[in-house]
Amino acid sequence: MKNYKNKITKGLLLILLVFGANSCGDSYLEEVDRYSIDSESYFNSEDDYYNALVGVYDLLQSTYVNVMLGEIASDNTLCGGESPTDVVGFQQIDDMIHTPVNSNLRDIWNWMYAGVNRANFLLEFQDKTDFEGREIIIGEARFLRAYYYFELVKWFGPIPIKETRFELGDETSVPRSPVADVYKLIEDDLKYAVDNLNYTAPEVGRVTKGAAQALLGKAYLYQNKFSDAAIILDNLIVNGPYDLVTDYNSIFENAGENGIESVFEVQYSDAEGAGFECLQCSEGNVAVGFNGIRNYSGPMFDSGFSFNVPTQEVVDEFEDGDLRKDVAILDINEWAIQTGATFGTGNEHTGYFNRKYIARKGDLNTGDQNLTNPNNYRAIRFADVLLMAAEAYNRGGIDDTKAQGFLNRVRERAFGMPNDITSTGAALTDAIAHERRVELVGEGHRFFDLVRTGRGSEIDGFTTGKNEVFPIPIEEIQFSNGNWEQNPNY
Repeated sequence: MKNYKNKITKGLLLILLVFGANSCGDSYLEEVDRYSIDSESYFNSEDDYYNALVGVYDLLQSTYVNVMLGEIASDNTLCGGESPTDVVGFQQIDDMIHTPVNSNLRDIWNWMYAGVNRANFLLEFQDKTDFEGREIIIGEARFLRAYYYFELVKWFGPIPIKETRFELGDETSVPRSPVADVYKLIEDDLKYAVDNLNYTAPEVGRVTKGAAQALLGKAYLYQNKFSDAAIILDNLIVNGPYDLVTDYNSIFENAGENGIESVFEVQYSDAEGAGFECLQCSEGNVAVGFNGIRNYSGPMFDSGFSFNVPTQEVVDEFEDGDLRKDVAILDINEWAIQTGATFGTGNEHTGYFNRKYIARKGDLNTGDQNLTNPNNYRAIRFADVLLMAAEAYNRGGIDDTKAQGFLNRVRERAFGMPNDITSTGAALTDAIAHERRVELVGEGHRFFDLVRTGRGSEIDGFTTGKNEVFPIPIEEIQFSNGNWEQNPNY
């Protein structure tokens, strides 16, 4: 079996024929009429199921925009770009003035539902043909469906859900399900994945038991089910094959991809070029080019579009002696003095860049070099698991000593020596929140961490009772013909 990161080398035409190439202008339901293959002539072999699974994985690559906007919407970064009108949808989200008319939010809706529908197509026929290892493919498909639904419920709150393919007309009859019902489906999918997957994947980059445990723990945490989260995350920490790497910097370089700290990683490749007419078609990490240094000339890095620029506030959040600061944040002025590099300045220039996810020299530069960067996205890291477990034990009032242990394990790596937190209760809660911010800065989690812990008002322009979720795209509200109401205050 081949690494799905290189799936373009085999079977792409089949995948496109079976699953469609969701175009930039479609409603998420407009893809369903392209699912026209006759099931009697498909899902008859292991290869058929495998190729269908590749199609489900494919939409992970479009989650680059979820990651970027998870930072831009927060207090970690400013939108940046060339000018205040460069990608207007991003700029509006940064300023918390976004409306249901926002093409970037529509992309998240469309692309995540395309992932759901591809998973549902495979799962409709999960029992048609038996073969050794079928339960692993089904477990991966259910994890991926849970992942896409989790993104949707994070962004939009109550959403329409189905366990079979969405069909044209569903928009006028399938209701938006309550958040609790969405999470119930996510939990059921992930429990199946935990029970049927192994800690070692059939191929590098595919889903494992550990990834399912971690996402299940995260789903529990988002619902304040602290006891459930503590149990599953503790089980993963004790029994899983993961650990913190010694060198924090190595995580975000090529050599650190799919390493011992990576619990779940979105695979990207520079082997297939792409263009702006279909950003979700890129095999590369589009966010990396968008985050890059404008008009850059110098060592180590390639240039980019200067979006998603860190604020002085998040730079100042790092404590003295924290080795993560210079890995996470590139001080471009200091770098230019050290290396002689030159650069341009764009909108909202702060002097800082998201060093974890800006383009490195040395990739193939296939097509548009800003769209085909091969930098994988570390979607769930072991450090995140430790901090989620610490939060569950602390906020659930279960065991602050255990919470301290998980937190201090992360801090010892960060400072190169023990640097323990000994506080308990609310002070420990604050310490864990601080640690999540500096450990995971630039990785797309900050907005949702603030919202789920009731701290959204710390974001400039945030309106409580409105901005906890984003608006349903106006096109979807119109297509529903009154079946779906808009989120409050939009």
